[in-house]
Amino acid sequence: MNIGDVSTRSGLPAKTIRYYEDIGLVKPLRGENGYRTFREQELHKLAFLGRARALGFTIEDCRALIALYDDDERSSADVKRIAKEHLVQINAKIEGLKSMSNTLSHLIEECSGDNRPDCPILEDLGGAQTDG
Repeated sequence: MNIGDVSTRSGLPAKTIRYYEDIGLVKPLRGENGYRTFREQELHKLAFLGRARALGFTIEDCRALIALYDDDERSSADVKRIAKEHLVQINAKIEGLKSMSNTLSHLIEECSGDNRPDCPILEDLGGAQTDG
């Protein structure tokens, strides 16, 4: 398969596939003409990477997960540890987003949104302390 075929079948852009090759996550064969030839195993790895990245795993996490996937003697505890660490990071981001949402909701509530120049939103963004 050429890169266009693999891109269509994996759902990944050709640019992403080239990047994954550059950083060693996939290793397609090269013909005498220099063109990439992808086998089913590279297609499978690319689909794996696409799914892992969609779940927010970092490139380094993906590298570790692929190594574990390829290791028939892997310990599922190693896979679980990576997934649990990632879940902790996701939950921390969610808490941060909730905090931002609560703060912004409060500031929007406090702003009268009229023709007066005073605005709690701008005061907060500017670092001014509001009474209340």
